[in-house]
Amino acid sequence: MSAEINFAEIVCATNFSFLRGASHPEELVVRAHKLGLSALAVADRNTLAGVVRAHAAAKEAGVRFLVGCRLVFEDGTPDIVVYPTDRPAYGRLTRLLTVGNLRGEKGAPRLFLEDLIAWREGLLMVVMPGEPDDPALVETLEALGRVNIWLGASMAYQGSDRKRLDDLARVANRFGVPLIATNDALYHDPRRRPLQDVLTCIREHVPLARAGKRLEANAERYLKPPEEMARLFRDHPQTLAETERLIDRVSFSLDELAYDYPDEPTGESATPQEELERLTWEGAANRYPDGIPKKVEATLRHELSLVKQLDYAPYFLTVYDI
Repeated sequence: MSAEINFAEIVCATNFSFLRGASHPEELVVRAHKLGLSALAVADRNTLAGVVRAHAAAKEAGVRFLVGCRLVFEDGTPDIVVYPTDRPAYGRLTRLLTVGNLRGEKGAPRLFLEDLIAWREGLLMVVMPGEPDDPALVETLEALGRVNIWLGASMAYQGSDRKRLDDLARVANRFGVPLIATNDALYHDPRRRPLQDVLTCIREHVPLARAGKRLEANAERYLKPPEEMARLFRDHPQTLAETERLIDRVSFSLDELAYDYPDEPTGESATPQEELERLTWEGAANRYPDGIPKKVEATLRHELSLVKQLDYAPYFLTVYDI
């Protein structure tokens, strides 16, 4: 009996990568579950828009899910996919994206490598190379160093994949970073390739008949089972193991997020709840100068208890101020 093959797809675009990804987040999650992938990471282009629906679908399907984001730069830097390892790192990633959005136009943020360097703490990074001899790849790896870095490897299906993988492995070895396998997926099923072609034509403003090399060369950018990935990367099997190493270092989940209400002045009291209760009883005493009726007092105590349970006191203080 053959040993179980573990593989996590760490680079995957959804239709929230506008006019690029051809599958809904839920479709990718369902396919990952059917294929037996050990985890799935959604990484859309300069946005976290697709991760919420993917996270919800992954919880329902029992799929381990990683929040990712594909950073696309203005300065010639290769794309870099990042994964926050904890809640503070997620906050830094959102700040990084905010910087890019404020600098650019709607739907077209402008990011530079120096932005990532400024906010990189707690982020795992996979550099997605074009060609192994690209000077920009060398410059990027030199700028980032060896900490929390992987070099991404995917198949181009152009007849020279084995040589390209060998060349990428040499680059990775030179800089002391691991090589990691991915499909760099654009859809969950190869039958979505025609739709992805249409999306490309819309994006590039050309009819299908004249799209030419703007289109993907084949229909291979879909989620593949671990066995097929092991076959494709048989010369570099450690690239599959690296996907497991990466996901094991991520503890962050969207379940950790909650809305933080702005601080509200508490007046004479130590906490918002104490201030709300003080104001409530003061108001009730003014409303009923001859004594608060027992029924009203019981209602107020019940309501205040509920407000405390839900931690809504700051909201009521805001309404009071208004």
